[in-house]
Amino acid sequence: MAAADTEYRRQQSLPLPGSSSALYNNLSVLRPPVPQPQRFSAVHGNTLSLLSAAAGTGTGLGHRQLPAPQPGPGIGAALITQAAWCVLPSRVLLVLTSQKGIQMYEADGSVLVYWHALDAPEHPPEQAVFARGISAAGEHFICVGTSSGPVLVFDIPPKGTNVTVSEVLEHHGAAVTDIAAEQGQAPDGAGDLVSADDAGSLCVWSTGEGFRLVSRVPACGCTCSSVVLWQGMVAAGFGNGQIRLYDAVSGRLRAQVNAHARWINALDLAPETGKLLSGAEDSFVHVWRLSRSLDTDDVEIHHCHTECVPDTQICGARFCDPEGDSFAVTGYDLSEIFRYSRT
Repeated sequence: MAAADTEYRRQQSLPLPGSSSALYNNLSVLRPPVPQPQRFSAVHGNTLSLLSAAAGTGTGLGHRQLPAPQPGPGIGAALITQAAWCVLPSRVLLVLTSQKGIQMYEADGSVLVYWHALDAPEHPPEQAVFARGISAAGEHFICVGTSSGPVLVFDIPPKGTNVTVSEVLEHHGAAVTDIAAEQGQAPDGAGDLVSADDAGSLCVWSTGEGFRLVSRVPACGCTCSSVVLWQGMVAAGFGNGQIRLYDAVSGRLRAQVNAHARWINALDLAPETGKLLSGAEDSFVHVWRLSRSLDTDDVEIHHCHTECVPDTQICGARFCDPEGDSFAVTGYDLSEIFRYSRT
């Protein structure tokens, strides 16, 4: 790993109406074209906090709290497990997963577009039932993982509420933790979607009118909490603090870094530069740079920057722009979103 070559400075933070829950990937950022305000979201219990702010400033701040819908009379709102904006060519939807089901809203959270209830087993399950892992896929799909392993593929119309489940992908044997789409130019034969689970297994998929499994990394006995996909490389964060880079075509391990002292809870990627952001329970956020030679197919990861949020379990970390010049961080029981920008 190389020495740090990028410096970031703390900027004005964004106040949260409530604190952040201890969940994987508990921060989502919608990066609309400038000068539109950026949107941020973080989960607290059964409520999602939505904030908007002008890029790089704390001005124009707007707050909104979105409760998880109640599935029926006399049933309390379910705990939210994740929230993310899914950007498709024709529309942007805000997707929430919970212990009861999957909700899809218009981007500002004002209109509920679709509700998908999770099947309740006839007998009390040994483990909780929930959905988790959210990603746009291809031209008109949104993929959502479940606690029993299957990944649900939703076909999204250009407008309206006629959302349908078009496929169910069943190659995971443990609860899905995260799903991510290709954010660069994938090599020929590489997939453009990756999913991860609690056992550390990864599945790389090729999307189209039908989904096809391209490669699979077998379970390693350590949870893979977060994944990203860039130029045919899968970057995966694990509970032992490691970041591992895999080839998306073959599933072969290409690089491994002991990045954190404790559980990694979040990864994100800046597609324009190949910067990788990692946040963990050890209170540290690291910025890395990925590179892949098209001539030699060599894969490298270089360390760029470190930030410490003292006495905080980092549970969310996201870049705020496609170049990776700014990023935001949430932590367990933290009532604000910290932001950092490049100097």
